Amino acid sequence: MPATTLRAWLNDGAEIALLDVREAGQFGEGHPFFAIPAPYSQLEKDVPRLAPRRDTRVVLLDAGDGVAERAAARLAALGYTQLHVLEGGAPGWAAAGYVLFQGVNLPSKTFGELVEHAFDTPRLSAQELQRRQQAGEPLVLLDGRTLAEHRKMTIPGATPVPNGELALHWQALAPDPHMPIVVHCAGRTRSIIGAQILRSLGVPNPVLALENGTQGWALAGLQLEHGSPRSSPANGKARAQDQAAAAALAAEVGVPQLDAAQAQAWIDDRTRTTYVLDVRSAEEFAAGTLPGAHHAPGGQLLQATDQSIGVRHSRVLLLDDEAVRAPVVASWLWRLGYETATVQGGIHAPLHLPPDTAAAPQPATAPIAAQDLAAWVASHAPLLVDLQPSPAYRQQHAAGALWSVRPRLAAQLQAAARDGQPVLLLTPDAATAALALGELPQRDAGTLRWAHAADWVAAGLPVESTPYSPADSEAIDYLFFVHDRHDGNLDAARRYLAWETGLIAQCEPDELAGFRLPKAEATSSAP
Repeated sequence: MPATTLRAWLNDGAEIALLDVREAGQFGEGHPFFAIPAPYSQLEKDVPRLAPRRDTRVVLLDAGDGVAERAAARLAALGYTQLHVLEGGAPGWAAAGYVLFQGVNLPSKTFGELVEHAFDTPRLSAQELQRRQQAGEPLVLLDGRTLAEHRKMTIPGATPVPNGELALHWQALAPDPHMPIVVHCAGRTRSIIGAQILRSLGVPNPVLALENGTQGWALAGLQLEHGSPRSSPANGKARAQDQAAAAALAAEVGVPQLDAAQAQAWIDDRTRTTYVLDVRSAEEFAAGTLPGAHHAPGGQLLQATDQSIGVRHSRVLLLDDEAVRAPVVASWLWRLGYETATVQGGIHAPLHLPPDTAAAPQPATAPIAAQDLAAWVASHAPLLVDLQPSPAYRQQHAAGALWSVRPRLAAQLQAAARDGQPVLLLTPDAATAALALGELPQRDAGTLRWAHAADWVAAGLPVESTPYSPADSEAIDYLFFVHDRHDGNLDAARRYLAWETGLIAQCEPDELAGFRLPKAEATSSAP
């Protein structure tokens, strides 16, 4: 299908999933605004979760290299019936005069920039925060990212409270209404959204976003803290005041609370896609949830919506167990442009969800066990192919192993394997093995095997490191643009912050039309 038709479909109000089947590094270097990352290397594992209704309109795009056609065949085998391929892939989109956006989580990132303009979010510079800390001025510093990100690097003294948890914990952390609350992330979006979540709840404290997050701190020449031992606050009983504030916010923006019958009607409507998402913490989700619900912690749902919701113009039901987090996250998801509701009773509502079809694929053959690897390799002299992520391969891999990724695997083996030579795939997990094995033509029994990459190491077999191989240009599964800023590269941090602040100016009106924000402020403040 031509790019002009796809543009019209994206704006016609009907459901559509625009799935970019290139690998993460390719996707991040340039994609349409509403494209959802669905890399071919994990296609059958990810797409049933991102686009669960099999008769949804699905458009696939690639690099113009035929991978989208291969993806269409795979999805057709899973039962998808409305499959289309964008002519020319991403280059075809650009040739039609449309923008390819660099980076990831484009709608959420752009939304954060619009929120700052629309609400004039107060901010604090890194230098001013350090001055206040050194002067001993009382303040509460909160890291609105995930605990894993907090552990890697944070502002000294910050307490990790992911944005989705702020509504539940702010009062215990800042009981003095005069004490300022500062929210930070690694860049801009979660600092802004976290601060605005609290401000939208009517928190009496002064609330500020740390300007440019940990990157701004490092660019100011200040030292970040690594390996913080601090944890997020334990969940306690929700306060009636917080429940009332959350309900008032949801009512203000127009997010409904559905009873069980109304919610079940959404779920049972076979003409629409409805996501049912538990926005609580991973620990709470693991301890018990509504059967069939998917986990999408609230802060990350707002930060990276395209990792949980793959269908444009779909519906979303959000669940919690205390009537605070779900309505707050739903209010902001509604502002992001989604048809969103909460459910009376949350995870305890008497709802019946369809069976989960997003189970990870499993290989038809068992792996070679660690204790058998050395003998098998010695007797078969196989071609070794490593399917770990490229950063892990660079750090350590089986000596002499070729690095590959699913879309390139068959062609690489055809070029590298001798006639009749056995092949051993070394993979990070069984699902990766299953998808890779499905790419390869039938071989003689026993000459195409797989093993866990970790078992190669456990068996004491030789390993090597290749810090510059695969070359950056070949490591299509890794987005250097985003990741280098987290490793102390200040030039990368500057480029990333300039990218974030420049997003709005790259957008066309139809790409911004779905956001629901105060129009006068957003229009007058946007560049």
